[in-house]
Amino acid sequence: MAEATPSHSELVAQLQEDRRWLLRQLDAGTWPDFRMDLAALERELGALLERCEQQAG
Repeated sequence: MAEATPSHSELVAQLQEDRRWLLRQLDAGTWPDFRMDLAALERELGALLERCEQQAG
């Protein structure tokens, strides 16, 4: 059986949860060698999700 495609808001909500998970990992000191790159990725993801929410709203 094929899975239903998530709605825009469901996808954004899941990506927000993934972003929060990444932040928790960074705060816990996970992957210290990649901290700067992952922090930059988290900021970019946050900005992208903010734009998505503004366009949808």
